[in-house]
Amino acid sequence: MGNRVIEPANRALKGELIIPGDKSVSHRSVMLSALGNTPVHITNFLPSADCLSTVAAMRALGARVELISDTELVVQGNGLHGLREPDTILDAGNSGTTLRLLMGLLAPQSFPVVFTGDTSLHRRPMGRVIKPLKEMGATIVGRAENTKLPITIVPAEKPLHGITYVMPVASAQVKSAILLSGLFADGKTTVIEPYPSRNHTELMLESFGVRVSHEDNRISLMAPDRLTAPAELIVPGDISSAAFWLVAASIVPGSELLLKNVGINETRTGIIEVLEAMGARLSIMNKRKSGEEQVADILVKASQLHGTSFGADIIPRLVDEIPAIAVAAMFAKGDTIITGAGELRVKETDRIDAIYTQFVKLGGNIEAKEDGLIIHGGTELKRAKCFSHDDHRMAMSLAIAGLAGNGVEIEEPDCVAISYPKFYDELDRLIK
Repeated sequence: MGNRVIEPANRALKGELIIPGDKSVSHRSVMLSALGNTPVHITNFLPSADCLSTVAAMRALGARVELISDTELVVQGNGLHGLREPDTILDAGNSGTTLRLLMGLLAPQSFPVVFTGDTSLHRRPMGRVIKPLKEMGATIVGRAENTKLPITIVPAEKPLHGITYVMPVASAQVKSAILLSGLFADGKTTVIEPYPSRNHTELMLESFGVRVSHEDNRISLMAPDRLTAPAELIVPGDISSAAFWLVAASIVPGSELLLKNVGINETRTGIIEVLEAMGARLSIMNKRKSGEEQVADILVKASQLHGTSFGADIIPRLVDEIPAIAVAAMFAKGDTIITGAGELRVKETDRIDAIYTQFVKLGGNIEAKEDGLIIHGGTELKRAKCFSHDDHRMAMSLAIAGLAGNGVEIEEPDCVAISYPKFYDELDRLIK
């Protein structure tokens, strides 16, 4: 549990990596499988701390979840209306996805639920989810103006009703919470987004037989009588995890990595578009489908990057990858300007502040703005001790920055287990 020292790469990064399962899809695969009547065999599941919080919660709600191996499990639900009152408080750990999606799933139920989580999750406001659920008729009580943990869902006196909700900010988690509540609501449930966000929930609902209509940024559904569970779900590799290797291979001279089984869902490929705009050499190969999700292998070769600018229209498609993009920007020629990213202020930590304070320690020339960053690339990085803020994406970004620069000592490095438990093992394998 001590600090971790990352030494500068003494050679190019070469070889292949099989990218671990997508965190977003892993969460949803367990939740929706628990609403079916037949067993679902899930492979390439991500056994991260966050996803295991979802497994524990669904077990507490009455689903049978059998772990066959770290990445393989079978979920047997009790039907769409078969969730039961848990015997204890539901602990979401560090997982905002677990908490927000389960709030949507459980708001229409006939039993009370109390949620808790770790210290970090207690600091994160849930008002953006609570507001539309209350408009649907849910009763939700929390701390600090009813927006923070611990949060209690009081049983609804009557069925929730469908709404048309115009989202002020594009958010896949908020959208998903509304749609999951819509599975039990009277009438049509509609979400209108300002920009497209991740559509994993819609795709998985469709794979479970739910009719989801799409019209521009308008997504609607009616409550089904039941879900028809597929016999098997294969989770694609997580592009958010692949992002660190896309950046590392781009900025460590002479590198060439083949990243296998990467999900390239069009609502997640903002990282590819931004890196290509910066001059990255990426080749998308062997395109195929994994269930309803698009998958491919990505070949990345080292290149001289240059600065770019992007804003609110693409942020929902790459918000989790901004720490990795910030590393790429420090090694690029010229300036990279990021705007419209205010959501970073309410992630596992305030990521705008974390990127600014920690990357400056390494010698980065960075300006922090209220909703983004200006990164002046091309300065030589120095060795430093940096704090991960117990944020998995910050820890991995710091590791890549130290690898391509002059080394780094990371405080609280083990938080990578939240999304990529074997990250340091893969890093060691590539540089030894």
